[in-house]
Amino acid sequence: MKFFHLSDLHIGLKLMNRDLSEDQANVFAQIAEAARREQPDAILIAGDVYDKAVPSAEAVAAFDGFIDLLRGAAPGAELMIISGNHDSAARLNLFRGVLGRQRIHMIGLPPQTPDDHIEKVTLEDDFGPVDFFLLPFVKPGMVKEIVGVGDDGNNLSYDESLRRLIAREHIDASRRNVLVSHQFYVPAGQDAASVERMGSETVTVGNIDAVGADVLSPFDYAALGHIHKPTRVGSDHHRYCGTPLACSVSEAGQQKGVVVVEMGKKGDVRARVIPLVPLRQVRVIKGDLEDVLSQACGDYVSVVLTGDAGLDAFDLNDRLQAAFPCLLEIRREALRPTDYGPRTEDAEALDPLALCEAFLGELDEAERALLEDAVNAAAEVRA
Repeated sequence: MKFFHLSDLHIGLKLMNRDLSEDQANVFAQIAEAARREQPDAILIAGDVYDKAVPSAEAVAAFDGFIDLLRGAAPGAELMIISGNHDSAARLNLFRGVLGRQRIHMIGLPPQTPDDHIEKVTLEDDFGPVDFFLLPFVKPGMVKEIVGVGDDGNNLSYDESLRRLIAREHIDASRRNVLVSHQFYVPAGQDAASVERMGSETVTVGNIDAVGADVLSPFDYAALGHIHKPTRVGSDHHRYCGTPLACSVSEAGQQKGVVVVEMGKKGDVRARVIPLVPLRQVRVIKGDLEDVLSQACGDYVSVVLTGDAGLDAFDLNDRLQAAFPCLLEIRREALRPTDYGPRTEDAEALDPLALCEAFLGELDEAERALLEDAVNAAAEVRA
């Protein structure tokens, strides 16, 4: 059994107001060509199809075109797609039954009633059945009718909700099982705050959405979405494939790709990556003005100017724009510390709550709780 693992397409995303539609079309064509060569039995897209819950008409057309490319390249492949935290679960769930009969399983909503279960698609090969469990992004409030609430009447944590949701499924350990999921899984024993996150990701205050990766143990392979950097979570076979295209400056220099998974008999799982080459790289170019200008290119560039030579030139912006037609931003390295908030390089390492606290100064318990609520609410709106 061979399948592709993709996630976090974020169709419609703008990179610092740069339209990425041409770049996304380019990388989608590469994925389709890889599907034509490899002829996978299934193609999995683990959430965040779109960048916004209400995508533009252009974004919907781009996704439609991508599915058409995949179907044409690998007509025998089963397409399995789940919603992520950036998607509208209800919108992606439309025509679920009709599409399923066309071997396109687009699952927007997790189980909604006690009689519902995680969508399961079973494919067969020479070694028998492979069960694919398709679990869209889950918030505790979405499944409380199924998993219950805490003793205090409040929603369970993300971790406990996911554990109870998966525990109610019949997972035959003698068969090969694959989970497709869009959540924040953290390796057992690792602090969620230590997991490297990209600037394009939605991060909750206190990492309240973290789920222990040991919950994935019943699955021979976990095709995960949500983390934008290719990452394993405690097992070579439980992994985030990352975005197919850099979605932020923090992803500069990352090698993106399609994970190709091949399963033989039970216990035989092999994964490899087909590299994807972007139309334009995302780069950070740092140095004094003349050094930066000497590296002129057509990539997406974040310029960090050091020193003070030439920084007062009246035509500085024009010269940089001419050298870098796809310039994203111009930043100046701080020449002296300030007494308000963290330095630029320190600020980039802070989560939103810590950044606000560094700016506001010491807060009492009530003020910090209010700030947590505000930051989480802002993150929900952004997603």
